Amino acid sequence: MQSILCIYIDKSVKYRYNYLEGGDTVAITTKEGILKVLRSFNPWWVNGAVNPAFLRDYKRFAYYEAISRLENTNIRRTVVLTGTRRVGKTTIEYQLIHTLLQKGMPPQKIVFVSLDHPMLKLAGLNEVLECYHENIYAEQDVYYFFDEVQYATDWAMWLKTIYDTQPDTKVVATGSASPALVRGSTESGAGRWTVIQVPTLSFYEYCSLIGLNDIQLDKTIKPTSILKMTQQQRGQIMNKLSAVQNHFIRYLQIGGFPELALANDDILAEQVMREDVVDKVLKRDLPALYNIRNITELERIFLYLCNVSSEIITIDTIAKELNGVSRQTVQNYIEYLESANLIYLSYPVDLDGKKILKARPKIYIADAAIRNAVLMDSDVLTNPIEMGKMVETSVYKHVKAFYYQKATRVGYYRGGKKGKEIDIVVDYPNIDNILIEVKYREEAPISDDDAIVEHCDKAASAIIITKRATDFGEHNAPNGKKLLRIPAFAFLYLLGHAEKNGYKGVE
Repeated sequence: MQSILCIYIDKSVKYRYNYLEGGDTVAITTKEGILKVLRSFNPWWVNGAVNPAFLRDYKRFAYYEAISRLENTNIRRTVVLTGTRRVGKTTIEYQLIHTLLQKGMPPQKIVFVSLDHPMLKLAGLNEVLECYHENIYAEQDVYYFFDEVQYATDWAMWLKTIYDTQPDTKVVATGSASPALVRGSTESGAGRWTVIQVPTLSFYEYCSLIGLNDIQLDKTIKPTSILKMTQQQRGQIMNKLSAVQNHFIRYLQIGGFPELALANDDILAEQVMREDVVDKVLKRDLPALYNIRNITELERIFLYLCNVSSEIITIDTIAKELNGVSRQTVQNYIEYLESANLIYLSYPVDLDGKKILKARPKIYIADAAIRNAVLMDSDVLTNPIEMGKMVETSVYKHVKAFYYQKATRVGYYRGGKKGKEIDIVVDYPNIDNILIEVKYREEAPISDDDAIVEHCDKAASAIIITKRATDFGEHNAPNGKKLLRIPAFAFLYLLGHAEKNGYKGVE
């Protein structure tokens, strides 16, 4: 029996009816039902507090960025938190609400709306907000918190309308899958909202979350500042960081998601990651948002990308190797996966002054732990090639998150006489770049004709990521430039340390 959804508006009560064959009707939503759901999501209207079960003592870097934006009275912006499932976006919203309540904000002026809830999704944002203002708080000097905003019909229009018509209202929204959320600068959103990327946990955040937060380091230390130290000073830092070294491998396996990082059963954690992160995005979120009918094709493409993570890809090659999948489908699905924050695309950076004719991207899975959970390779920890891919994936994620707000591109380089590659290039506008090469192996030799050596004289910093804790210090290039050799765990931890102390995006 096929049904047709339509809206009937009474003078006193709004209903959304499901009209069935024969003329029978069944009320799906009413204002009473909407209000009941809203009250369950907003317990502070009654008791003045967020449910402690929804709060975490530890706060992500994104929380501090969001609260500073929210409290900024000079520049008004809608704050949009975007990231894949289970990275803690909703928790950040609850923490922001908790902070507002602690500062004396009247509870009725704060409304949390989960647009992933079936009733609220069906009712539509207009009816939900109308119900709130008619029953809880009439004025418009409020704080709207929208969770999974991409499920609201015409959500970008609504954010624009609220911004333009309610100057005293502040908005925080989260989203897991939407090109507009990722880009943050569509026609409707330009100048109105600020996108804050919420990646999976950095290694520093992971260490803090599990209680390894008592390492005393100078607040001014950043990875690039180590080159200016003596070898003795570097050794002292490495001694302090030895406390986190043994946790690096587990972090690569499952550590990117807050709840899973605290799990006691790593095998179960990987299963949850497959089911709650990957499967829900591939089988529910993306099909619903983009009307994908062949979910199997989407799964095949994502599995393929997991296998080639940290490698340069071409759409034609993927379409050819995945027999039966068209080139356009591959192109579209890669864009969808990027919008869902499951993958990163790294594009080439020109260091030779030559025009790049064909911009073939490198693919990175958003977190090495996602790749592990999907591939279920029990030998990954003993396979140096696979470990190298995992570490490069993690390094790229960290660097991308660290520099994303500074008008930089984070890409790669391939060129020169021998077509050699530099794994990661932080492309600053109008100033020298940062070059990073990942050599996560027992022996990590650098030859004079390596691309990072050839180009280091024109770089602000050139960094070689190594494996062993003892493999750190200077590498002297023939041109007199000094390159930094630093173990992966130390580099990633110090990058987070720099972010904590206000050096995010600073060389």
